[in-house]
Amino acid sequence: MKYRFAKAFHLLSVFLFIVIFLYIYSALPQQVNYEVGESGQTLKIIDKDTFFYAGIGLFIFLNLVFITPAKMIENKSTLNIKKLFRNGDPFKDNMLTWSYSFAAVMNIGIVIIAFYVHGINGMTEAIGNSSGYGLYLIPVFFVIWIIWLFVIVSKKMSSLKSEA
Repeated sequence: MKYRFAKAFHLLSVFLFIVIFLYIYSALPQQVNYEVGESGQTLKIIDKDTFFYAGIGLFIFLNLVFITPAKMIENKSTLNIKKLFRNGDPFKDNMLTWSYSFAAVMNIGIVIIAFYVHGINGMTEAIGNSSGYGLYLIPVFFVIWIIWLFVIVSKKMSSLKSEA
């Protein structure tokens, strides 16, 4: 049942992404800087519409990649999934929780990147400075969630060894 909280967290991250990404998109200039040099000079730019469609495309792609397996586990779409993820098994609940929460973390990562782009385009009055320290949160979140996945799988493997 923990996975229902993770589903709610994922849904909240989807709404957060939509609201914040649309706000940032509306505030950006026509030519969006996405890479700056050490002295603050613009190195790479992209059209505002291209930035928007790339951001939305990345969001949809990552959500499909990480939510589809969770939906397959929930719906027991194949015989092998039925065998591996039995009803009442804590492994099933843990994997569903991990899948939905990891998709939410990916969404939050995209929001952090959008805030960074927003900041380097001179829109600092809304979010503070454009130093990009928030970008360091993304790999920290990923490492935590990957370690969590290994813990979940190792618990399942040890329970399978003890049953045999």
